[in-house]
Amino acid sequence: MQAADMSERAGASPADRVNPATPSVALVTGGARGLGATVVRALAARGFAVAIHCHGSLVEARALAADVERTGRPALAVTANLRDDGPVRAMVHRVADHFGRIDVLVTTAMIRRRTVLEEVTADDLRSHFDVTCIGAFVCAQEVGAVMCDQATGGAIVLVGDDAATHPRADEVAAACAAGAIPALARALAGEYARRHPRVRVNAVVMRGAPSCAGPADPVPPGRAHPDGFHLAEAVILLVEAADVSGRCLTVEDGVPPSLPS
Repeated sequence: MQAADMSERAGASPADRVNPATPSVALVTGGARGLGATVVRALAARGFAVAIHCHGSLVEARALAADVERTGRPALAVTANLRDDGPVRAMVHRVADHFGRIDVLVTTAMIRRRTVLEEVTADDLRSHFDVTCIGAFVCAQEVGAVMCDQATGGAIVLVGDDAATHPRADEVAAACAAGAIPALARALAGEYARRHPRVRVNAVVMRGAPSCAGPADPVPPGRAHPDGFHLAEAVILLVEAADVSGRCLTVEDGVPPSLPS
């Protein structure tokens, strides 16, 4: 299913689909663990209903959703393989149908695996791009279509790390995929500015995010990182900055984020 088909399939006008009594809704990819879970909790604390995306961590996603619901905020655990755009688009529409709207998208799911240069294959690069970049794009494309049908628009924040600008040894594939995130955010910001003045797209890049070892499911950058809270703060900062789009905010280890004047 394509983003352009959403309004027709929904069968309702934006006014019909958006209930003013419904809390603002945030979808967080890779939200079951690590940084993603920190972002989920931060958004819930701001009053958002949250949809928690995962791939191989549905138990953790459901547990986190239950924790959020105990605080009085609506929550939903959803699953999709970011390497397959069909299920990703279906997941977005499940969230939109469940809550009636999506106001915020935060993409924290990514791959960052270390492989010595001599052993890097084309498939290694494809797997990193599929999740880190293409998965983020498909989510942003589909959620952006939902936001364009809302008078209030919405905020999209693509989360990455600094592998492109500060590559570590044995992370060629990760660096290539990570380098696409700021470019993707700026390109999408320009595209959505022409479609809806209140749909904003920004990126957050974290310095010092650790690598992911082994062939695990995609996990958020900053997993088990002591300053992951500052990255969540940066996400909130961009979500709440109503006049900011097309920006890439770099977060240093241990330094509270702020927007440049």
